[in-house]
Amino acid sequence: MFSLSLSRPLPRRALAATLIGALLSACSTLPPYQRPSADIPAHYAGAVHAGAAPGWAQAAPADAAPRGPWWTLFNDPVLNQLEARIDVSNQTVRKAVAQVQQARSMVDYQRAGFFPTITAGVAQERFRTSQNVEGRSLAGKTVPDYSAGVAASWEPDLFGRVRDSVNGAQADAQASETDLEGVRLSMSADLAVDYFSLRSLDTQKKLLDDSVSAYAAALKLLQQQLKDGAIDASAVAQATTQLEATRTQDTDIDVTRAQMQHAIATLIGEPASTFTLPPNGSAATPPAIPPGVPSQLLERRPDIAAAERRVASANAQIGVAHAAFFPDLVLSASAGLESTFFAPWLSAPSLFWALGPQLAGTLFDGGKRKASLHGATAQYDGAVADYRQSVLVAFQQVEDNLSALHALTDEAASQQRATTAADLSLRLTTNRFNAGAVSYLDVVTAQTIALTNQRIADQIAERQLESSVLLLKALGGTWGGESQSAAGTV
Repeated sequence: MFSLSLSRPLPRRALAATLIGALLSACSTLPPYQRPSADIPAHYAGAVHAGAAPGWAQAAPADAAPRGPWWTLFNDPVLNQLEARIDVSNQTVRKAVAQVQQARSMVDYQRAGFFPTITAGVAQERFRTSQNVEGRSLAGKTVPDYSAGVAASWEPDLFGRVRDSVNGAQADAQASETDLEGVRLSMSADLAVDYFSLRSLDTQKKLLDDSVSAYAAALKLLQQQLKDGAIDASAVAQATTQLEATRTQDTDIDVTRAQMQHAIATLIGEPASTFTLPPNGSAATPPAIPPGVPSQLLERRPDIAAAERRVASANAQIGVAHAAFFPDLVLSASAGLESTFFAPWLSAPSLFWALGPQLAGTLFDGGKRKASLHGATAQYDGAVADYRQSVLVAFQQVEDNLSALHALTDEAASQQRATTAADLSLRLTTNRFNAGAVSYLDVVTAQTIALTNQRIADQIAERQLESSVLLLKALGGTWGGESQSAAGTV
């Protein structure tokens, strides 16, 4: 595992020191690590369908790159204020922070294996040897014993077991740090989705409130017409049914909104009973997608980076399993004072010491080490599969939301035409009823169609906002071109 070349003879002590230094240097059995490869498509199919530029390059995870407040793309001050509370108060994020600290402490724990262990102790005891034991000078006597000593032991990392353990712990800590970024991204995306759902409910609530007011005014007018004998009672019954059915829908919105408000309170770490969010019936607008989503954005996926770090950790565990096949060298030393009587305890004759190396290796263990190596290799293969699955899922999520946004754009345009036509139909039907050409049932039908189409339009707008948020999440927290990291292999 090492080589030594001499240009001239060395003194014995210098030669011995050189050999010992070479022996004590770690000869790691860690297999060379290479980031696993993954199949990468030439372009996003959804981006091409949406008219975006197709080209993009392979890239390496760069989860440490700053994402910035991606939610500001929606230009909503209330959302910005809520998102700022995720890092401070969200309990899931706090748990992830604690897990990062735990993983970092494990790095320190493994790194301590490079250093010797030193212990010290002071003891006082009295003991008596059985009088019936032959051949002992202290048989039947009670003897006090005072002792104090220091012991040190050190196991040089000859075959890299400690180094590989440290490398594995560092990879695990990096994976935990990336998991933290993933939790932050997930919590902020969940908050944005819930917030826009609540905003959509506010928009629908305003629509239903306006409809209830209009239907109540119409019912009052019809009741007067019935009193004047201009219409029969069926028109009043139909108007009453329409009004009460709409009030029911209006009340149901309140229930759903309250639940959504409670969900937002939990995400920002506040009790649901103390959190309120004032209604806002103005429609939110999703940001425009720039032509061509750059491939570097997949670098910022925290789950991909975490999966890659766990592959590196599993690779390090193979090195640890390999090191178990080699012997262990332990250097130990101890020194102290021991005396039967306390008075001469601190004198030179009470001194004792011991110094010596120990080389020990396992000759037979029934295949335990081989099984550990096979297990570590299988764990590595599983980590590689998890990494590649993370890449596949990332592409799926991007494609899902690109396709959804493309379809929802067409759907929104079609629904807007339907809503406009339904509003026109309602006006014309109302005019015909006022002229006595149709019954009020036709007006009720037109009102129902118009209200349904308007609510569908609002729900499509909500789905567009949700898909925009989920696309941002799928791309790792942004769809701008801020990433400057070099291209590599996913």
